[in-house]
Amino acid sequence: MTIPLQRLSAGDGSNTKYNSIYGIQMTKYKLSAIALALMTSAPALAASQADSNGFVEDSSLDLFLRNAYMNRDYKHGAQDKVEWGQGAVLTFNSGFTQGAVGFGVDAFGMYGLRLDSGNGRAGAGGIDFFMIDNNGDVERDMAHAGAAVKARFSKTVLAYGDQRPVLPVLSHDDSRLLPEAYTGTMITSNEIDGLTVHAGRFHAQHRKSDAGRDSGGLNSIEVLGGSYQFNDNIHAALYASDVEDVLKRQYANLNYIRPLNGGDTLTLGFSGYRTKQDKEWDGAGDRNNLWSLSANYATGSHDFTLAYQRSSGDTGYNYGFYQNQGAVGDGGTTIWVANSFWSDFNAKDERSWQVGYGLDFAEYGIPGLSYNVAYIRGTDIDDGTGRGDGTEREFFNQLKYVVQNGAAKDLSVRLRSSNLRVSNNASNYNSDGNEVRIFVDFPMNIF
Repeated sequence: MTIPLQRLSAGDGSNTKYNSIYGIQMTKYKLSAIALALMTSAPALAASQADSNGFVEDSSLDLFLRNAYMNRDYKHGAQDKVEWGQGAVLTFNSGFTQGAVGFGVDAFGMYGLRLDSGNGRAGAGGIDFFMIDNNGDVERDMAHAGAAVKARFSKTVLAYGDQRPVLPVLSHDDSRLLPEAYTGTMITSNEIDGLTVHAGRFHAQHRKSDAGRDSGGLNSIEVLGGSYQFNDNIHAALYASDVEDVLKRQYANLNYIRPLNGGDTLTLGFSGYRTKQDKEWDGAGDRNNLWSLSANYATGSHDFTLAYQRSSGDTGYNYGFYQNQGAVGDGGTTIWVANSFWSDFNAKDERSWQVGYGLDFAEYGIPGLSYNVAYIRGTDIDDGTGRGDGTEREFFNQLKYVVQNGAAKDLSVRLRSSNLRVSNNASNYNSDGNEVRIFVDFPMNIF
């Protein structure tokens, strides 16, 4: 059985797994940034419990504001989608009490207000800022709050409650107005220098567009794995997950960064998934292998990327939440491979190539301004209709500016566009069109 990948949460694009707050493809740094994401995916850690200054002394309160607009102009008669909203996320992270075992609390509250959408342009199957209610109307706003208790011994933290994991097999979606959250238990250990280990079980998923604590329909997901920084140049990761009655997945990653003369760097990366779907979910127990190889050369303010990605097996790569197919349950950005933009180039049998370029304007007197462009082409797509090999191609542009100082320091404005074209014999896998995103993000530290 081949499940067509008509995705709700896919196409977040642009490797949000490496920078989930800003949703930008960091071509110059994205491979080495995997290590940072893996080591910061649980409650904030001090060096060890011995360094604790106290519950209050090490606490922080942060406010994150996001004004987000997305417009998808679909071709061939598909309904266009437009949503615009204002979101706010308040996050409190306590320190740990002093003693051999420290205790603390993390909490968050989020609110989203719809500024524009309607007339069939929002809701399921579209951008997914807000849900459609029982009367067929788009929700005017959405609020959700959560908290987790945590305990630390030495360099190991145990947390239970509402969390936002950032792991290659369970990556919460923060590519829309408000982020996803999961309820469950996570252990994060850094007892060995360079090694970060995660183990967890989550039993509820809060969707990014719905206030319900278990709105994702998740039974449970178990995760286990770790990452290791061998030295300044080599980083590796291995992870596995089991989504109850849905699928089992394994992930492997290896990055190598080679410094060159004059401060230039060459970064090589491999990322790959192996997935076996449960018969309870798809009726057949289909398998998929998805992997990518990438090379990035950075020199001065410029960086250049080449990448190849391959999907093989009985079906395409399934993740996130799928309309009319039930929840996969592992997060809307759980696809840590090179060619993830608006399309994720993850169809059955698909092969895709990317050429990308990034420019940092700091050397030209405009610090904080950056530009990224990429062209990706996918071939050999089997959309399950027997019409032959399909193709898709995407042209991606993004301009971003981050305020460097003053009262608005760290405020960012991101302008992004994608042009996606899909051949007729791949239309059961994906829809083509033009997309525009305008995100204004303002992170603020209150204390």
